[in-house]
Amino acid sequence: MINVIGAGLSGISAAITIAKCGKKCNLFSVQPSERAQSVLAEGGINAALDNMGEGDTVEEHFLDTMKGGVFLEDEQTIKDFTAAAPDIVMKLKALGVPFHLNGDKIAQRNFGGQKKKRTAFSKSSTGKVIMTALIDEARKYEDKGFIARFPHHEVIDLSISGGAFCGVTVRDIYTGRTAEFFGATILCVGGMNGIFPEVTTGTTQNNGNVQSIAFSKGVEFSDLEFIQYHPTTIAVADKRMLVSEAARGEGGRLFTVKNGKPWYFMEEKYPVLKNLMPRDVVSRECYLAIHDGQTDGKVYLDLTGLPEEVKRDKLSDLFEEITAYKSIDPSVTPVPVEPGIHYFMGGISVDKGHRTNVKGLYAAGECASIYHGANRLGGNSMLGAIYGGTVAAKTAVDENYECAATDNGSHELPFGYAERADGSPSFNKKLRDILFDGLGIIRDEKGLISSLEKVEKLISETKNETEMARATLGKAMILSAIERKESRGAHYRADFPEQSEEYKAKSTAVFSGGEIVIKFKKA
Repeated sequence: MINVIGAGLSGISAAITIAKCGKKCNLFSVQPSERAQSVLAEGGINAALDNMGEGDTVEEHFLDTMKGGVFLEDEQTIKDFTAAAPDIVMKLKALGVPFHLNGDKIAQRNFGGQKKKRTAFSKSSTGKVIMTALIDEARKYEDKGFIARFPHHEVIDLSISGGAFCGVTVRDIYTGRTAEFFGATILCVGGMNGIFPEVTTGTTQNNGNVQSIAFSKGVEFSDLEFIQYHPTTIAVADKRMLVSEAARGEGGRLFTVKNGKPWYFMEEKYPVLKNLMPRDVVSRECYLAIHDGQTDGKVYLDLTGLPEEVKRDKLSDLFEEITAYKSIDPSVTPVPVEPGIHYFMGGISVDKGHRTNVKGLYAAGECASIYHGANRLGGNSMLGAIYGGTVAAKTAVDENYECAATDNGSHELPFGYAERADGSPSFNKKLRDILFDGLGIIRDEKGLISSLEKVEKLISETKNETEMARATLGKAMILSAIERKESRGAHYRADFPEQSEEYKAKSTAVFSGGEIVIKFKKA
């Protein structure tokens, strides 16, 4: 029996793949799949289908992905990743995903960092419709007994011994009952949004606790310094609302007011890709525009000039969200936006088969660090989740791992009950503020050292194991940023503004003997 933790795009793709191989799996998640983080994904999924007559190729998708990630990724891994994309999108269409069509073919739109229209979409609700199709597919295998679904279950411990995985302890958050499940396990737990409450676009149900537990048990992580800020977000209750890159892909324009006049800074500075430069570049330029002493200190997204058919057919749901949450009609009024944390390129280190450094433990989706390097291209996250979940599942099935000295089944733990595993809201906000100060869009040694000292003090003051594990993982993020003495992708150091060949490598972080060890590994 294989355990899959998380039921978003990567987890449900893994479960379906395991079932198709004739094997059984347990699918655990805090929320049902219908409320997974993946449902919030808006803009689309990349594949070189060349449906828009621009001569797009898999090779160009590969090159754009490598360039967007600033060449930290393994080339063969990205070649396989981009080559698989067209088949993945066509299979999704066959499952009933209602992609926007151009005649009888899937329509594709522009997305940042890519010169060709490559992103297949369904208005700005692409994640929701893909998840709906995959949920229906998974239910077929659930009905046949291949997938056992455990919603409202959270991970409270991972058992690792001698570099091998033994089991995962889960808790039913409704009843408090706990159980341990043995055997191979695939972590598909999403990004570390909960470590940055209120300042990310993602759901804080992805609280980062599983990653924190894994890190504390010696699981290797990589590229933790690379945190993607999306340039266009809006503050709403407890989080940031994403204004999809699709808005700029369809012609939206960023500007600030300088000397009393609109200044379309992206168009002036980047005349080729303009508002569709990679996200690290756009976010940094928005930050600089906001802090430019000659502007009004705000950035606006101008959607007023879009054709009516685009507003009606391609962005209607986004327009409705903006109006509902901010009482602004984007058809007539530019929308104030600012950068917010959106994606974690760093995470659990995995190889091409999605194996971790612990035998029998695998990882896929946003919690794994493999496909995006120093900066993720828009449209590659859903692709990475589906492809990664599929690859991890195939590896787990092929290796048929069983932990020694267990029955490869499950059992209830003694006493059978446990409290919710989480840090206090006040602690989580303290940790967020410390990390947010040091790991901003523009960083320097002074700010990072200050954050390091504060997080070390925070660790020394807590006795709560969950809080200590979260803060230790946060400390690893800061140390990774300190050690990378260059600027690359989402990691911009004001004191080291240039790229360095010395750091054309993945950073790795391991917690060993009570210390965090940071190293660099060439791809």
